[in-house]
Parts: sequence; C-alpha cells; structure tokens
Amino acid sequence: MPLTPFHVAVPVRDIPEARRFYGGVLGCPEGRSDTDWVDFDLFGHQFVCHLNPALGPTGQVGHHFNPVDGDRVPVPHFGVVLPMPAWQALADRLRACGTRFIIEPHVRFAGKPGEQATFFLLDPSGNALEFKAFRDIAAQLFARESGGGR
Repeated sequence: MPLTPFHVAVPVRDIPEARRFYGGVLGCPEGRSDTDWVDFDLFGHQFVCHLNPALGPTGQVGHHFNPVDGDRVPVPHFGVVLPMPAWQALADRLRACGTRFIIEPHVRFAGKPGEQATFFLLDPSGNALEFKAFRDIAAQLFARESGGGR
C-alpha cells in the first residue's frame, strides 16, 4: 500500500513560539495559518499547531510514561519514520543546536526484527515527538518477533 500523508493537530501555548520551534529548530516549512493556528510540512505530513490558551504562557501538555526497551516513553507522542540518513542528519542538527532530548538518539531493539534508531524530545508546549529510522523501513516497520510476540 503506498504511504499517504497523515494529518495531526496538537495544542500549543504560543503560536510564535511554535513557529520558532517547528519552523526554525526542526526546519519544517510553514503552510497556511491564522491567528490561532499554523500548518507545517512535517517531512511531508500536515502538522497543525492550535493555540490552547488554557495552557497559559508557561504551561505544558502532561504525559504518562511507559517502559519500552529500558526507556521511559512519553504517552501520548507522535512523530515521523525517516530514512536512516535523514534521521542521522536531524539528530546531528538538533545536537548542534543544543536540543534537550528526553530520550537521546540511540538504537532500540538491537538485533531484533524491529531494530530502530530513535530519539524523543518535547516542543516548548510539552508535546512529545519521536523520530525513528530503520535500515529497511518496508521490511522492519511492522516486523514481529517469530512466534507472534511484539
């Protein structure tokens, strides 16, 4: 099945701050916008930041954390699966910018069917983002352990 772009909308506490983070730090081109929302091209996907005044000027979205391969993964989170070279370039650029990762770039599930490079960070409003990569996206994205395990 050919991949199609997804659409996701998240709450943010400040639109100019979201523009600086998604446009400046992550390098996402801006699309349409209005006073209370702005679209970004998040690696070919439609990503929309909507102002949520209830967060206040310093508020952040809350999270639950689940253990995954030794990490505390924030829930909810969203992100993009990238080709390995694009993932590495993004990780390198974010490190050079002094980005604070909540889970540092590393390889998870090493030697298993779902082996993947991953990292997590928070936007200024507390939305958790995961960027991951596989050596072979088509073969590994939904790969399962033999015997039907996860």
